[in-house]
Amino acid sequence: MARRWASTLADTKGVSLHPDVLEDVLLDVARESRAQAERAREAAVRRFTALYSASPIGIALADPGGVIVEANAALGRILGRSAESLRGIPIPSLGSADRDINSLRLGVRELVEHTLPHYRERMRLEHVDGPLWVHATLAPLPGDHEGRVYPVLMVEDINELHLLQETLRHQNLHDPLTGLPNASQFSAKLEAAVSAGEDQVALVYLDIDGFKVVNDGLGYEVGNQVLRGVAHKLTSVFHEHDAFVARLTGDGFAVLLHGRFTATEVVNLVQHAFDELAEPMYVDGHGVGVSASAGIVVRPAADTHREVLRAAEITLHRAKEAGKAQWVLHDPELDARSRTRYRIGAVLAGALENGEFELLYQPTVKLADPSELAAVNAGLRWNHPEFGELDSEEFYPLAETTGMTVPLGRWLLAEALAATARWRERFGDRAPEVCVRLPNRLAIDPDLVLLVKEQLDRHNLPGQALRLCTDGPSVLDPRGEVMDSLAVLAELGATMVLTVSGTADLELIPSHQLPVRHVILSGAVVDALAEHDDEVASRHLRHLIERGRELGLRIGAEGVRNREHAARLHRLGVLAARGPFVTEAATGDAIDELIAQHAR
Repeated sequence: MARRWASTLADTKGVSLHPDVLEDVLLDVARESRAQAERAREAAVRRFTALYSASPIGIALADPGGVIVEANAALGRILGRSAESLRGIPIPSLGSADRDINSLRLGVRELVEHTLPHYRERMRLEHVDGPLWVHATLAPLPGDHEGRVYPVLMVEDINELHLLQETLRHQNLHDPLTGLPNASQFSAKLEAAVSAGEDQVALVYLDIDGFKVVNDGLGYEVGNQVLRGVAHKLTSVFHEHDAFVARLTGDGFAVLLHGRFTATEVVNLVQHAFDELAEPMYVDGHGVGVSASAGIVVRPAADTHREVLRAAEITLHRAKEAGKAQWVLHDPELDARSRTRYRIGAVLAGALENGEFELLYQPTVKLADPSELAAVNAGLRWNHPEFGELDSEEFYPLAETTGMTVPLGRWLLAEALAATARWRERFGDRAPEVCVRLPNRLAIDPDLVLLVKEQLDRHNLPGQALRLCTDGPSVLDPRGEVMDSLAVLAELGATMVLTVSGTADLELIPSHQLPVRHVILSGAVVDALAEHDDEVASRHLRHLIERGRELGLRIGAEGVRNREHAARLHRLGVLAARGPFVTEAATGDAIDELIAQHAR
């Protein structure tokens, strides 16, 4: 070739070199070019060899059939074996399970037959100590003939990352304290069970009763140990029935059963769980036994999981309201009533803001002269847009649950004193005192004294214009300093009134030195004389009244039905009374007119 190019160049005009000289020059250029190409190829081979050897990624070079002919040290380290031992092994056989083997076999075939740029998958390879999670990539290297490729396997160790991800996934779906599934996983499990649409589902909601006593009395670490014990006992009781037990809240658990069973069978399991929980768990020398309340729902799996959840929640509320430490089976009719009640309780705040409440007044008259008012009792009525007029007995228990008792009580006190100020301006000394029955939660409120004083000052009223009525349970409630508050309010001039239903309530006054000047007889002690003179009831009532007189108290009564009822009470020593025998409760202008009639 050099000689031919030398002859051609020598025959070119302007070339003065002999063909033999040109041939030598061309040969030197060719040899230099070839040497440079060889050096570049050798450098590329050295770079590839260094990369191949030093790479932290495991690499295996294979023949066109996918049999490994060379593997780097990194692949040996990843698989826990020597690189030399990998030679002669088909790439697919590195897989740990059938799924992994088939994936590698498919990858090799796809590379060879369809010349894919690469094939990548997350899988498990066989390590000497067991399966190992990796990212495996198969790529083709060009062969020495057109159309021939050599598979190369690249392996990245992600076992620690996989374990971390599994740990995080487990933490996202499990309660870290007890190891039970958490609320998120339980909701998904219930939804799957319900959507299956076969057989029945039974859902049990359990709350540990008074668990705060354990935490506050023995410490949170003991409380945590008890919760772990509860989780273990529930799992043991329901284990044989393929139940799904979860921890939903701090002391709230749930159990899901799916299959064929009767409500009686589920109730028996729950009772067994109650018995197990009652058995003491010994933690740091303390034998701790707990009780639980449970709501049980057994129904066809055709309902939505939200309906089942809501039914279980309402049934658990009923169990707690019934006194705790017991189970309640879901009743559709009672469920509908409870939902109505909870609907009412949920919108109390909006109703107060929207002006749906009004004062309901009931006059108290002197039995010696029923035309003379002794006081006007102020209460609340809710003009509900859907359910009509609701008395306080229908919404105060719900207000206690939702935290609305204090706002309602504040509004009651403010409106009652505003009305009192209006009556005093209109009727002067003939205006009656207003008596406000304190809801229990307001009676124990530490700001009660400040609230009353602010309202008296706001309406420019003396303390004597207000009577505050409370009862025995409020006085003895350990959550507040009721007796201290009553003492301060009495010093401000307000009259303290105690509702009593028997001797025990009356004896609270001397035993606790309560600043009470009036008592109101209520309940069975008054109802017993509604129809006729009952000797036993009369003797009991006379004893109460005599004891009240010894204490220097003025005695009144509520719930008096008619004039004959009032006369019987008056003969026994009751001085004032209220109830239907005077008038039904009045609001707004009606009470103003009634006061005007009595003030003449």
